[in-house]
Amino acid sequence: MLNALWNPTVAGDIPLPHRLAMAPMTRDRSTPEGIPTELNSEYYAQRASHALIITEGTQPSADGQGYPLTPGIYTEEHITGWRKVTDAVHKAGGRIVIQLMHTGRMSHPDNTLHHRQPVAPSAIQPAGTMFTASGLQEMPVPRELSTEEVAATVDDFRRAAAAAIAAGADGVEIHGANGYLVHQFLATNTNQRTDRYGGSLDNRIRFAVEVATAVADEIGAGRTGIRISPGNPFNDIAESDTHELYPALVRALAPLDLAYLHISHGGDDELLHTLRKLWPTTLVLNRAGTDIPTRAKDVEEGLADVISVGVMALANPDLVERIRSDAPLNTPDPATFYGGDAAGYTDYPTHAA
Repeated sequence: MLNALWNPTVAGDIPLPHRLAMAPMTRDRSTPEGIPTELNSEYYAQRASHALIITEGTQPSADGQGYPLTPGIYTEEHITGWRKVTDAVHKAGGRIVIQLMHTGRMSHPDNTLHHRQPVAPSAIQPAGTMFTASGLQEMPVPRELSTEEVAATVDDFRRAAAAAIAAGADGVEIHGANGYLVHQFLATNTNQRTDRYGGSLDNRIRFAVEVATAVADEIGAGRTGIRISPGNPFNDIAESDTHELYPALVRALAPLDLAYLHISHGGDDELLHTLRKLWPTTLVLNRAGTDIPTRAKDVEEGLADVISVGVMALANPDLVERIRSDAPLNTPDPATFYGGDAAGYTDYPTHAA
């Protein structure tokens, strides 16, 4: 069954030597200005044997930042920092796309350089607290984007995609999942707008489709992917119409001929099979919490073309080689997932070591 993982394929214009990709994971180890470092370059280059590396969420604008020490891709300094990362990955034989993540309301002024109020589809305060340098704080009420500002935010994604290509990335992934800005436009509990971006299904999917269209127009559809997480309640999202919403979204995205659709699967197998039938190009599937044989079965049965893995890739820089040789895996250390230095980042041993 695992043999299905090792067949070459493509994600749009990006040739993949096999079917095991590295999922995006926030690690909070860039500079306060959002510039990737040599340590980031080492981390990603260590994992270059994955078919495709999808980077941590990277803000496309100053307003897009939600957490401390996350990278950006909207200044020349960001481009220079990311160029070191992409060069290191390519030198090691890998392929890398930068995930564009605007966090929307999931932010706090203390975590951004400009200290402004977070922005969102609607001025609805999320439940819970946000980690900041001074500790956990209550989530603030976001400011509702005007209709004109929504269009400007679409342009932010376009410019960030161009910057990612200038930085040497093989493409970008639009983060439309996990309760961040694109997802906030999709969900009725976070989007209560009365303009062309709110209300009906067609209006709620409009922002996602406009972002994908703008990015594809800028860098090419074959270098553009998008990630969704149907039914995921993370970051105070509540979706009651997933079986109508996501087929409508996928139908609207399908004509763009994007490189891939990346689905974070929450357990609704009926919906997953529906989306598979609707999607015309490569489908990347993330089944968190399941083992590799289970994920490989999805490829063998045609439910997925590529699988993505998160924590396993985090803790095993040589995950591909370990799976090929049936070697044991390192145990991940959750205490070092977010922030810090090389510990729990670049110091996980390879099996050969």
